[in-house]
Amino acid sequence: MYDFAPTDAADRQSLHADLLSAADALTAGEPDGIANMANLAALIWQFLPNLNWAGFYRMVGDELVLGPFMGKPACIRIPLGRGVCGTAAATRETQLVEDVHAFPGHIACDAASASEIVVPIMHEGRLIGVLDLDSPVPARFDADDARAMETLVAKVAPRLG
Repeated sequence: MYDFAPTDAADRQSLHADLLSAADALTAGEPDGIANMANLAALIWQFLPNLNWAGFYRMVGDELVLGPFMGKPACIRIPLGRGVCGTAAATRETQLVEDVHAFPGHIACDAASASEIVVPIMHEGRLIGVLDLDSPVPARFDADDARAMETLVAKVAPRLG
């Protein structure tokens, strides 16, 4: 049994450090990428406040396919370059979106989503997929969140694909 909990949700730096430590411990030694994605989606959901979706899209062939997540049912397939996830996958760059309604081509899986961050997952030069976090709060994510999620993804990428 795993029992991970943030020590201080008010201090975002500590929260991010606790999340990274828990993610590392949770995925260490587990070779199954889908299982690791499932546990990471649940862990992120538990640790980060004000989310309405947390999960993964996997790169399958030439498109993103829904992977493990927490939240409402979501779009199953996303072409590269379409929406926030498809843009992150196509550019291989983190997308930090303060207002999803202003993002060209945004795919609205949950009408309650107001802001989003999507981090591409790369391992050995290969795109494995993306980590996608949505929030009903406008401008919920900032540069600190982006760095923290990029660090987390870099740490666990070899365990996801």
